[in-house]
Amino acid sequence: MQAPVLEMRAITKTFPGVKALSGVDLSVAPGEIHAVCGENGAGKSTLMKVLSGVHPHGSYEGEILFEGQSCAFKDIGASEQRGIVIIHQELALVPYLSIAENIFLGNEHASRGIISWSETLRHAAALLKRVGLGAEKPQTRIADLGVGKQQLVEIAKALSKQVKLLILDEPTAALNDEDSRALLDLILEFKAQGIACILISHKLNEVRRVADRVTILRDGRTIETLDAVEASEDRIIRGMVGRDLDRRFPERTAYEGPHSVALAVENWTVRHPIDHERKVVDSASLEVRRGEIVGIAGLMGAGRTELAMSVFGRSYGVYDGGRVLVDGQEVSTRTVPDAIKQGLAYVTEDRKTYGLNLIDDINRNISLASLPKLARRGVVDEHAERRVAESFRTSLKIKAPTVYETVGRLSGGNQQKVVLGKWIHADPEVLILDEPTRGIDVGAKYEIYTVIDQLAARGKAVLFISSELPELLGMCDRVYTMAAGRVTGEVARAEATQEVLMRQMTQHARNES
Repeated sequence: MQAPVLEMRAITKTFPGVKALSGVDLSVAPGEIHAVCGENGAGKSTLMKVLSGVHPHGSYEGEILFEGQSCAFKDIGASEQRGIVIIHQELALVPYLSIAENIFLGNEHASRGIISWSETLRHAAALLKRVGLGAEKPQTRIADLGVGKQQLVEIAKALSKQVKLLILDEPTAALNDEDSRALLDLILEFKAQGIACILISHKLNEVRRVADRVTILRDGRTIETLDAVEASEDRIIRGMVGRDLDRRFPERTAYEGPHSVALAVENWTVRHPIDHERKVVDSASLEVRRGEIVGIAGLMGAGRTELAMSVFGRSYGVYDGGRVLVDGQEVSTRTVPDAIKQGLAYVTEDRKTYGLNLIDDINRNISLASLPKLARRGVVDEHAERRVAESFRTSLKIKAPTVYETVGRLSGGNQQKVVLGKWIHADPEVLILDEPTRGIDVGAKYEIYTVIDQLAARGKAVLFISSELPELLGMCDRVYTMAAGRVTGEVARAEATQEVLMRQMTQHARNES
């Protein structure tokens, strides 16, 4: 075997009150795709932050060797100079700069301090085409892109640098199946070019498809490193959670009450917030009954998130018509408080921007959407607030030493659990879940699926948006498909397959061709 391009030896990293890494070893061969798997909080992202200099030399114990030389990276710039580029799970783009400006931020095409915009735009356009965003203009603002497209801009930004080792932390979490496959094909192209890659992913089918070896972490320790032929999904799961996981989805618990329509959306139309000529949601109609979990499937740009956000307080786009009915009565959801008052809740796909106050603690984040329930004469009962937060920390298995842990310091999956706890505590009648398990490991997914099932069994109506078709097939009673802002089909669970859903998800494109 060739000498490793990277060796991490006995890496130990401690935060106040928490040992995140304890003697972790990792080696990567030249041109190898090496997957790192583990539950949320296992230490995967922390290990990569140590490697990339986000956690600088001196803040951890152990040794890093790259291309045979000992490294002491003081910051992320130092690691990038050596050819180590990391794409973090949480996006690091400037929303009000353009795509091109973000791609080359700190790496500008300039001569004598003057930026060449023609070269910048030309190079940016080539990179966008390479990552599947050829239809986007380099001048487009990041704020005007969805989360999935922003992730692809991050990848284009990484490709603009001289990469020898590319670290991808949940790169397909925001992508649908088709775009994920295209990205994985791109990673395989990098391998053919001799570029080494570390892939962190909870999507085990993707790990199995591209990885040469898999290292499993649990509770901050290295459990084992497996060759591809040994790394079955069951073997990886057993290493991650310390036990066999017999089922990926819970047995559905039937709701015994009346299955009346809790939410109906009729002829809902929304225009783009900037380009008012473009309809991002076009006469969409759907309904969700009590005790039902109803999915929405669609490719990137289909309008799923735009539909959810516009129904929930018109927090996206320009409203252009349509009605929302709750329990058969037309209601106003003109603002977010109006939507909450009408019994709606929305778990956003973009937890950092819309779902959480990252500088506050778990305690206050969970109570944020339902403070009147915890207040007496306008004053919040802090003891009751803490009891509620503690109950969700336990029931959702949020990995944190106390409920006073700052949310911004939690792993992405644990942050998502806090968002879910916040809205469950609000006790809505209709719960809209937008990619609720994005960036969450297989064991924690099962726990969240169980919570969703329990909500439906209590008579709540659940609208479930996901880019993972197996997830929709495993959880939903019915699935609506969307394309180009329109609802293109409705499939009952008994007739639903990935092929059927994909055919309806691409129906608009076929009709235009």
